[in-house]
Amino acid sequence: MAAALFLMPDEVNRCVDFSAKDVAAAWTDEPDLCSAISNHFSKYVPCVSNALSTSSTAPTAASIGKSKNEEFLYQHLLLEPLGWFLCAEDPETVLSHLSQSSQPPQLCGHVFHMGEPTYSCRECAVDPTCVLCMDCFQQSIHKTHRYRMNTSSGGGFCDCGDVEAWKHGPYCQQHRPHSDPGLPLDPVSLLPSDLACRARELFSICLCYASDLLTWEGVDSLPAKLRILSCSGTYCCMLFNDEVHTYDQVIYTLQKAVNCTQKEAVTFATNVDRDGRKTVRVGDSKQCEQAKNIIERHTSRGNHKPLKVCVMHSAVVAHQAFAMRLLAWLGQVISNSEGLRRILCQEGLRPGHDSENASPLGRLMLCDSHLWKGARNVYHQLLMSSVLMDMEYKRNFGMLFAKNYVRLQKDFMEDDHERSVSVTALSVQLFTVPTLAQELMTTQNLLKTILLLFYDQLKDQRDRNGHFQFERYSDSQDFHFRRMQNILSDLKFLLKCRPMEWNDLRQCFLDGFESLLELLKAIQGMEPITRQVSHHLEVEPEWETAVSLQMQLSPILTMVQDWCASDELVLVEAYRRSLAALSSCQDEGPMEQLILCGHSMEAGQYIVSQRPVSIHLPLSRLIAGLHVLLSKTGVAYQSPTLIPLGDMSPPSLIEQPLRCLALVAQERAGMWRRNGFSLVNQVYYYQNVRCRREMFDKDIMMLQVGASMMDPNHFIMLLLKRFEVFPMFGSLDYPRNIGSDIAKDAVQHNATLLEELLHLIIMVVGERYVPGLGQVTGEDVVRREVIHQLSIKPMAHSELVKALPEDENHETGLEAVVESVATFRKPGVTGKGVYVLKSECMKNFNILFYHYARTEQSKAEESQRKGKKQNGEVVVFPPPEMPPLLPMFASLENVLQADVLNCVLGTILHWVQDPRCQAWTEAMLQKVLHLVMMALQVEKQQLEVAGETESNFTFSLKALRPVSGWQSAAGSRGTSSPSMFTLLERLQNVTQLDAHKDCITWTLQLFETIQQLRRKSGHFPSMVEQQPKESPRERDKTECKRKAEMARLRREKIMAQMSAMQRHFIAENRELFKQTVGEMESSAEEGSSSGLAPVEVSSGSGEDACPVAIGPCRSGPGALGTGVTERGNGRRVMCCILCQEEQETSPTATAMVLAAFVQRSTVMAGTRARAALDPGAFDQLLMPADVPCGTHTTSCGHVMHAHCWQSFFEAVQAKEQRRQHRLRAHTSYDIDNGEFLCPLCQCISNTVIPILFCSHGDVGSWQLSFCSEEAQMFRQKLPLESWLEKLPMATWLENLTCRVSGLHVMLQRATEPGGLSIVEVPQGFRNIHNFGIMTPLRYSESMQAMLATFGTAAFHVGLKTHPNEQDPRVPVMVWNTCSFTIQAVESLLHEEQKPLLGSLTRRQESCLQALMGFAPAHQNTVPLHVQQAHFIRLFAFLTQDRKIEAIPSILQVDLFHVLVSSVICCPAVYSEKCRSLRPTPLSSSIDDLYLLHLVTMAHIIQILLTCETDESMELDSTSDACPEHEEQESIFRLHQHCMQLANRPNTTSCPWQLRQMLRAAVLPFLRCAALFFHFLLGAPLPSGLQGTGPEQFDLLCHYLSLPTNLTMLFDTYRETVDPLLHRWCNAEAVRSFQQGQMVVIRYPRKMNKMVHLPQDYSSLINKASRFRCPHSDGEDNRTPTLCLVCGTILCSQCYSCQAELDGEDVGACIAHSAICGAGIGIFLRVRECQTLLLCGKNKGCFYPPPYLDEYGETDQLLRRGNPLLLCLERYHKLQRLWHLHAIPEEIAHAQEANQSFTTNDWQHL
Repeated sequence: MAAALFLMPDEVNRCVDFSAKDVAAAWTDEPDLCSAISNHFSKYVPCVSNALSTSSTAPTAASIGKSKNEEFLYQHLLLEPLGWFLCAEDPETVLSHLSQSSQPPQLCGHVFHMGEPTYSCRECAVDPTCVLCMDCFQQSIHKTHRYRMNTSSGGGFCDCGDVEAWKHGPYCQQHRPHSDPGLPLDPVSLLPSDLACRARELFSICLCYASDLLTWEGVDSLPAKLRILSCSGTYCCMLFNDEVHTYDQVIYTLQKAVNCTQKEAVTFATNVDRDGRKTVRVGDSKQCEQAKNIIERHTSRGNHKPLKVCVMHSAVVAHQAFAMRLLAWLGQVISNSEGLRRILCQEGLRPGHDSENASPLGRLMLCDSHLWKGARNVYHQLLMSSVLMDMEYKRNFGMLFAKNYVRLQKDFMEDDHERSVSVTALSVQLFTVPTLAQELMTTQNLLKTILLLFYDQLKDQRDRNGHFQFERYSDSQDFHFRRMQNILSDLKFLLKCRPMEWNDLRQCFLDGFESLLELLKAIQGMEPITRQVSHHLEVEPEWETAVSLQMQLSPILTMVQDWCASDELVLVEAYRRSLAALSSCQDEGPMEQLILCGHSMEAGQYIVSQRPVSIHLPLSRLIAGLHVLLSKTGVAYQSPTLIPLGDMSPPSLIEQPLRCLALVAQERAGMWRRNGFSLVNQVYYYQNVRCRREMFDKDIMMLQVGASMMDPNHFIMLLLKRFEVFPMFGSLDYPRNIGSDIAKDAVQHNATLLEELLHLIIMVVGERYVPGLGQVTGEDVVRREVIHQLSIKPMAHSELVKALPEDENHETGLEAVVESVATFRKPGVTGKGVYVLKSECMKNFNILFYHYARTEQSKAEESQRKGKKQNGEVVVFPPPEMPPLLPMFASLENVLQADVLNCVLGTILHWVQDPRCQAWTEAMLQKVLHLVMMALQVEKQQLEVAGETESNFTFSLKALRPVSGWQSAAGSRGTSSPSMFTLLERLQNVTQLDAHKDCITWTLQLFETIQQLRRKSGHFPSMVEQQPKESPRERDKTECKRKAEMARLRREKIMAQMSAMQRHFIAENRELFKQTVGEMESSAEEGSSSGLAPVEVSSGSGEDACPVAIGPCRSGPGALGTGVTERGNGRRVMCCILCQEEQETSPTATAMVLAAFVQRSTVMAGTRARAALDPGAFDQLLMPADVPCGTHTTSCGHVMHAHCWQSFFEAVQAKEQRRQHRLRAHTSYDIDNGEFLCPLCQCISNTVIPILFCSHGDVGSWQLSFCSEEAQMFRQKLPLESWLEKLPMATWLENLTCRVSGLHVMLQRATEPGGLSIVEVPQGFRNIHNFGIMTPLRYSESMQAMLATFGTAAFHVGLKTHPNEQDPRVPVMVWNTCSFTIQAVESLLHEEQKPLLGSLTRRQESCLQALMGFAPAHQNTVPLHVQQAHFIRLFAFLTQDRKIEAIPSILQVDLFHVLVSSVICCPAVYSEKCRSLRPTPLSSSIDDLYLLHLVTMAHIIQILLTCETDESMELDSTSDACPEHEEQESIFRLHQHCMQLANRPNTTSCPWQLRQMLRAAVLPFLRCAALFFHFLLGAPLPSGLQGTGPEQFDLLCHYLSLPTNLTMLFDTYRETVDPLLHRWCNAEAVRSFQQGQMVVIRYPRKMNKMVHLPQDYSSLINKASRFRCPHSDGEDNRTPTLCLVCGTILCSQCYSCQAELDGEDVGACIAHSAICGAGIGIFLRVRECQTLLLCGKNKGCFYPPPYLDEYGETDQLLRRGNPLLLCLERYHKLQRLWHLHAIPEEIAHAQEANQSFTTNDWQHL
């Protein structure tokens, strides 16, 4: 009956009596099935959807119930009749049978959810879009290959089974092809004929119904076959989604329009964003129109178009909602049978009878941009599960898609939805199938269509010359341009795979290539730049769009060239057409004659620095690539007549690239500074790794093409002309004119231009690592790149990948070569693994490598110099051996022996030897020597290979002749011009060239080698007459020796002078020197240190070897703390880090303080969520045993004066107040909460701890006044046993009980008028004073203020409340932070298996020392009645005195907190009325001893009552007579006695297990107590505690004055303890625990650890992909975030999952961290692979994740896609960071290191 709640009253009985089987049978007999089904839909669809119209917005229980009822009605009334009609029987039975009998599909087709892991094999995938789901990947051969892992953005499906997607292994084990040859090819034939017939008819009707309704544009009417039966006139105000308005705008508008709450508006906005539309108001037409007007009015402000809102009849909404469900139902049905899937494909693509003759799926596709997001997703899913799963119908759909491609793309560019929900996104599923893509290119001319569409979209961006000219885009234009780039993405999909057979494809490709040339002609020379000379540019020109277009086109041009290379006819024709296109773009200008060195040529009168020049030359670069391909394929040798240049000469070919390179050189020379940053950015991208392949590299390649076809002298002359350095050569007048006719700036410009020119020549001749130009392979190219990158420094794998070019289809090829040139160095706990270059590969290093930036070249040179010096090699970098050139480029080497180049090199060498010449630079000389060495190496190679008779390379012969070009000028002065060889020899004597001596020597030696090779043939000309002289190497050695001797003599002279000055200073300051030496010796003898060294306890003999911490016989003090200096007079002095002045640390002196940070913590919590949000929910004085939320204190250990710190903090406050008027607030600390950064180490702090030292004096050093008997006993220094006899615990406990009882009465009467005057104290009230009392210590005002400061901070932070110094809980929070900090430190040491002694860090020791010195002193600022009241409760708890209210059982309280609080608070009971007194050290030592014994016994009972022994443990075979056996028996008896008192059965029968368990359980308590008393009383720790073995238990017991057999305490104090034992074991909580009604903490308490993570990161991604947003109706979560503390997966950055915290809306992670971590959060953002650290509501940072790839690197945001595995060391480091309570500090450091104007909105994470 529940289902009928949403139907009209007269429809209830129909719903109850409805039979889907009967309805389906009636349909079978209907002659017009379509009308019958339509009538059924008209009748029931509006009724069922009433639930949808009236459902509440918030995800309440009522709305969930309505949703379930609605689903039931859809199934019962609408979908079940369809299933019965299709199957003619029970649908579940029939479909299940079809599923079992049907063979599994060959294609997997699993549709990916958002965030689901996908896998692509790097070795076997045809392209990166070919992916596998996790199940298929695990069952495929690709699991053992190199693969890429990513997360899906939703949509797309698994390509398993697609043979065209994989080179090898297309099938997994599950989807292997069927082996039965008898199975028919058509799966429809396997279906029963009647079922197939009904399926065709039903599918056709359903598809037509769905397509009609989803594309229906009417708002108050339905299609002809349907009718609106209801006359109620109910309308819906429908809000549609867009990508313009924000969440906040929509939420605010909905609150105004439909009068809903903020939470309901958030739900509305979330549903609109998820589904694309949502009904926000239901009512009559007038009400809905009113809501629509309000929404449009509020969202049309700020020049934004308003939100789309439509008022629709409820029947239309109902039918459209059902149409979506119907399509989803069809997808479920066809998943059971391949035959049904084939039928749906046939009916879905069958043309209709409408005007457009479109099929149902075709109509949905054409109307895609008009549909809302939910409708698009449904039919896209149906397409992927049907049409795209069948290759035949995938082809048909592809034809339909290509036919309407232009219309679909234009609709998409006008649409405001993302591409992921557009039908155009299906292009990746169609165009990446090679056979289908090539068929579409052939039949639909798709390549030309796409290029023309893109060109047409940019037609309005062209100037009068037809070139593109981009202006600064508005937001809408930028949106349109980004949409256009998707067209280029489709083009890349289409060209991914080269064709194996061309046939008809050849002409279609050339047609498309012609369209590409038209596009490139519009880009060629666009946005030219003219040099600004007189003034700077006022407005930076727009350059990003053009560069972005180039970056998008680069991979496309590479793919086009690959296609051309696969067919010779296509390559030649493409080359011809490209030359013709370039010829039409050439600008003709006047020519001029150039003459140099007897060579002349004509060149255009073009000056780069004066005329416009463009950096965008894709057409020239395309020709360069095609020309090299002609050489590579051999076409040029087979048919040289096929590649005429036509009207293009070699100089005209290289003209545009040469201008571009000259522009880059001039920009580097600083000649274009006034053009602003636009040119700088363009030059950067021109040579950047992302663009250089199709820009800079192709320009170099084009110059190589031109140089190979030109006279080398003409080529050099043209370079000199375009670089504007031609006038510098031809005469010797240029150096003389410097300073007179030539300005200094011009000289610097010319020098830089000449450097760049020489480097360009080096690149043109030497850069041969291009397949088709040099005899190299692709691996050789990558190997060379890797060598030069690793020559800079050792690099991580990711750094190498970024440094190498990578296109869409091919990876860098790094893995294939990196192992051969480098060794991998694994990373440690931090850092990355790096590759280190092998020494044998250093010979391939080229210091002038053309892909080096200036900084990279400097770093590489420095690194290689350092390596050569370490290896004892000569520091010279000759050019590496160059690979041979292919025949087509063989003439390129002649550039090195050109006469003009010989003149240039000789002229520069002549400048260098002239000491007055300023025209040269060292970089210029380096490049000259490099060119000379290159030429000599080429000549040497040719002589060795071909011999002199066949070698035409004669550079060495020309180098011996006088330098041509300026002989006339030299002759006019009566001198002869020297040869280049002579000039080089002269340079050896130039003292300013020491850095180049080795290089010059190496060059001359190579000269001699070549001379010897030529002399063998007897054809070497006579050398210039030379006199016998010393060899260059010997001359260099002599010079080095001379310089070394001079340096030695200079050092000796300086040292002698310094020694004399030192002796003179000591003589004048003799007294000061003696005083300083005396202080140093005194300080050394006392063992103190001014540095921050940890306390060390030297082992000795006797009493000092086994020190005792507490009791009358406690040991004296140990060494001083960190940072403390003790002067000879006993003054303890520390130095302030702010003023650098020393200050004595004493109670009466000015306070010295430590910067500290107090925070709440759940690191040790047994149940974190119990009290993290409300610290007042439990008793802070009697801390619960599970320590739900503690207060932890850390310190950096840096000391300041109190007044210095106050001044510093006030300055920080003033700065932050000024900062409020700036762009943003500071994020690393919150000044409103008292936070600041330590002035020295920048560590986060929120308070300071005053520094006070414990009373180091021995108990016997005090002058006491009490009875002579006691004094005599004290002076005897009796052992502990004697003390226990003289003052048994019974007496002490009786005295303390009397004192506490009297104080309790006094405190109760204190509130009554005159109450204290009539109080009668019990007998023995003052027996506690028997061992004397003392007056309290006095503290300076500064010290008292600082005591109050830290106490208030601990109270404020620990209880999350406002500061209040008078609150009685202030001292409790001080004690708690002392206790919790010690427990946290001990737990960490125990977890890491570190000993107590020597393991504390300096910061930990400083903090604990300050805390333990502060806690007793703080009592002086607390009223006496508050202290006494707290001790009364503590004492009542220990004695289980039920007279005091709210006393818990010992099972419910953490006893170490009780021990600390009791010891610190106990001295307060010595005071009376308003008189403050304190016990003597003797009294205090007795109190400490018995309090420790009492608490220890309570803890033992706590352990025994909750213990669980492991019966599987091996039994111990100790002798009955040994002490261990006695201990075991005593423990066993005590356990039995406790069980009897608690009325519990004794389940333990093994005494040995009990002993082991008890020792292990009580050990953490003893370790904590040892740390507490060590820092409280100053007694040194035993030296034996440097280990963690079993002996530490005995040492701790001795140190704490405890017997090693702890049960002896119960025997010693039997009379006293027996009453307590009864009360401890008979408590109410013990009975509750016995009955299973209460959970208790068992000991030893285990330290919390972070959650267990899977080894493979993909498993974690897969788990997160199944997570659904709990507040968004099952929506895929975009940012699933895993809490590493508790393992909860949260919905981060989701509006619907926000929660309220302290009156503010915060994200799910912030809200969870407040409960789970008391404000500290550690999360893993699964899809981004980022660790997120949070502190509070407004602070956070991202931290490296614990998952690493095989190269030891993290992959945040999963950019590289390498498989990630869990690194336990990194995970443990993160966990240790949490255990150390260092998360806030890490966040503060991260935010300080990343100061930027854009900050993360941590509050909403």
